Amino acid sequence: MRRASWNATALLLIAASAATAQAQAPQSGSNNGYTGASSELGTAVQTQQQLAQPGPPLNPSGSASPSTIDPSFRGSLVNGKATADVLPISLDDAIQRGLRNNLGLILQTSSQRQANGQRLEQLQALLPTVTADASITVEQVDLAAFGLKFPGINPIIGPFQVEDFRAYLTQNLVNLNAFQSYLAAKHNFQAAKLSAQDARDLVVLTVGNAYLLCVADQTRIQAVQAELDSSQLSFNQAKDAHEAGTSPRLDVLRAQVDYQSEQQTLIATTNQLAKDKLSLARAIGLPLDQKFSLTDTNPFQALDTPDPDAAFQQALKQRKDVAAAAEQTKAAEAQKKAAFYDQFPTLKASGNYGDQGETVAHSHGTFTAQGDLSAPILQIAKNRGEQEVAGAQLDQARAKLSDQVQQVNADVRDAILDIQTAAKLVDATRSNVDLAREALSEAQQRFKAGVDQSLAVSQALATDRQAEDQYISALYQHNVAKLSLARALGVASTNYKEYLGGK
Repeated sequence: MRRASWNATALLLIAASAATAQAQAPQSGSNNGYTGASSELGTAVQTQQQLAQPGPPLNPSGSASPSTIDPSFRGSLVNGKATADVLPISLDDAIQRGLRNNLGLILQTSSQRQANGQRLEQLQALLPTVTADASITVEQVDLAAFGLKFPGINPIIGPFQVEDFRAYLTQNLVNLNAFQSYLAAKHNFQAAKLSAQDARDLVVLTVGNAYLLCVADQTRIQAVQAELDSSQLSFNQAKDAHEAGTSPRLDVLRAQVDYQSEQQTLIATTNQLAKDKLSLARAIGLPLDQKFSLTDTNPFQALDTPDPDAAFQQALKQRKDVAAAAEQTKAAEAQKKAAFYDQFPTLKASGNYGDQGETVAHSHGTFTAQGDLSAPILQIAKNRGEQEVAGAQLDQARAKLSDQVQQVNADVRDAILDIQTAAKLVDATRSNVDLAREALSEAQQRFKAGVDQSLAVSQALATDRQAEDQYISALYQHNVAKLSLARALGVASTNYKEYLGGK
């Protein structure tokens, strides 16, 4: 929660002026309602302490919060170059840009391609392997070197050449280890595909949160500007009253502190908006020097929250990360079977056929057919180790799947609780804003009429500032909670408009 604090130097000035004002105050004190600087200073310090107390958190703390997402989803690949124009960006535009350029989604898509490549590699072990070879050999043989000597026969034979054009075929007939390894790679590929689909929901949640945060910053700037105008009015009233002799110098100092405090808040809030817009640009692939404006304001719209149990069952069917964890468990089961089958015999058939001779014109076809049965005999430690590793990986996959199911349950219930709580906060803080504005207006009128002190105006201004800040934070929390519910149900990438717009 970003809020302004009293300037320490100004408080010292108030303290220093208190004694002077007390000494110079009229004896009756009835003209300006001034009852003593020491008590007023204590009230001012108490007000400062109240302002220092934190308000509602700006970010939801649930498990579906954007703060728990992989940091890669906050980056992107920059698309295009910055222009001099101010680019209007709606929430839908931002999300669509994120779905094209977000780094987290791009990395997940690359992981999907990698898993597909590994699947194809394992598939090849089950398919026929055909290779071709062509060779020309020129050779001269010395029979004497081999101990072959025939009287009257020249031991040197050649030179002569042999041309050979041949194709080779290899096929696994029985290889249970290769078959289960392929099934494991296939399930891993399916898990990668589902994870890439789930990444789209995470992009929507990340980009949506960044956009809503910028909207909250813009609203806060408007509120601070209004408070700055009110504090300017109070400052002018205090100066006029002091020049007329109906108000002490302390009232002017207090009003000046309020005015400068609002100026500081406006500077800090404007700076925060600029930084949050940079974060949004990073997530959607905009050049950081590209100027853009937000066209959506996302005001409060109520959402009928579903029954938690029914929503949980719906989420189990729609959440792609749960389906991906189930596929990873199946892959681990297949890998464990592959480790067990590694000790079984394998049967392979191979052969070749080609044309062989001195020249192409003087050649003849030749072939070889072969069957190969092999079985491991003394690989006990290796087989046992493979099975232990695969069994441990299977236990881990099952544990992760079980935990993921519970995480989905927690995501759904957290989001529903956040929506319900934020909706109540919106109602309460909106009422507080109305009351604070009315109190501020009345305090300014009473001070202008000379029937109250400037401290009442200062306190009313601080209350108005806090009420506005809490109302803006409540609106932000409610919108992010609705977006988090869409993600918890697994429909953020397709139905986010429905949830942000309300039902």
